[in-house]
Amino acid sequence: MAGKMQPKKTIVSKKNPMPAQDPCQRSKNFDEVALGYQEDTVIAEAKRCLDCKNAPCRQGCPVEVDIPAFIKLAAQGDFGGAIQKIKETNAMPAICGRVCPQESQCEKFCTLGKKHEPVAIGRIERFCADWELASGGLAQKVAPPTGKKVAIVGSGPAGLTCAADLAKAGHKVTVFEALHVAGGVLMYGIPEFRLPKQVVQAEVENLKKLGVEIKVNAVVGKFTTVDELLNGAGFNAVFIGTGAGLPYFMKIPGENACGVYSANEFLTRTNLMKAYRYPENDTPIRVGKKVAVLGGGNVAMDSARTALRLGAEESWIVYRRSANELPARHEEVEHAAEEGVKFAFLTSPTRIIYDDNYWVTGMECLRYELGEPDSSGRRSPVPIPGTEFVMDVDTVVVAIGQGPNPLVPRTTSGLNVNKKGNIVAEPATGATSKPGVYAGGDIVTGAATVILAMGAGRTAAKAMQSYLSPGDQSR
Repeated sequence: MAGKMQPKKTIVSKKNPMPAQDPCQRSKNFDEVALGYQEDTVIAEAKRCLDCKNAPCRQGCPVEVDIPAFIKLAAQGDFGGAIQKIKETNAMPAICGRVCPQESQCEKFCTLGKKHEPVAIGRIERFCADWELASGGLAQKVAPPTGKKVAIVGSGPAGLTCAADLAKAGHKVTVFEALHVAGGVLMYGIPEFRLPKQVVQAEVENLKKLGVEIKVNAVVGKFTTVDELLNGAGFNAVFIGTGAGLPYFMKIPGENACGVYSANEFLTRTNLMKAYRYPENDTPIRVGKKVAVLGGGNVAMDSARTALRLGAEESWIVYRRSANELPARHEEVEHAAEEGVKFAFLTSPTRIIYDDNYWVTGMECLRYELGEPDSSGRRSPVPIPGTEFVMDVDTVVVAIGQGPNPLVPRTTSGLNVNKKGNIVAEPATGATSKPGVYAGGDIVTGAATVILAMGAGRTAAKAMQSYLSPGDQSR
């Protein structure tokens, strides 16, 4: 007699909602907005998983996390097992669970998401990672020492991921960070209310437990060079993950006026140097009553939301396309709107107006309409003649993108860069034109997401492991 048929799984169509601070309260503080799932909620969410045989969600993960396996363990309440499974390939899950754009990565391919809302993979990952941090961290396996030394230039997501994988393989890894704390863009670029700095530092401490040494205030290209690391300091290989920290500007009249910030400066002062605690922390920041943020990405949303928390009465996103073309995560746009950020779409500045003391008093703008799609597939903005008007603002934050810092490429012999100054590296390996030197993350691709940088760090680590293996010096 045939065995009994398994009961059909009950499908829960919607994600369990993420608890969050009230918008009216959170717009006045820098505490984390998303509060995280409770244990019963994370189990219920994990049980929504259909446990597909082909696991399409995995193809959307740049760091190749075994998503079905960790979700199955979480559904059983085995959070220790779940985090161990995640950390087989993801060195910083508490960070990824907060800032990774899951909706366009793993959750995009979730089978449940074809007819319903996908499983909240990122929220489950965050809970498991926070569970581990609260428990003091779980021990990870490290291979016996190989005797090989690797230098990592830059401690952002690409560098830290590469460092973790190589350390677990038994290599002696040293990370060189130009700033006074490790974390790169995770520390200076992403606000406290989205990614608490104690979470970043806890993940960094976990890397140190693997044997990774981190040297801060170490500007490669100034106190030493990549060539010296290879030829004088005894390192067998170098990974460059210095990111994209050089701000772009609009190149319009008045952009040098007082009260105009690059998003890099604005967020670095606030996040890393904690200007929001002035004078307790002695880094001042001036934010007027009416702030205009130029751009429509996550950095722009972070800047606009930060301005409100610093006391601005009005905070505007000024974007030359429509709401449909906003590149920022939907969640970030939604949170910004809830908190009171205003949006001026199909608008772009033509000049910054300032007074006799060179302080910003306004911004002349022009209206736009959408024309034909550009090379990225988005419809190109076309200016409408005669639609000039003046926005009443006294602070402007330029958040239209960042480029590579030229310091390391300029001081490294035999290292090829493209016309934008990004290091040229093989996508499949991260190998550069210089033997033994690898690169990944924003320094190669231009400004992108944290998880893509982490994926590049893992890719390079695999190739570097082959390069460093005894008897195998091929690239």
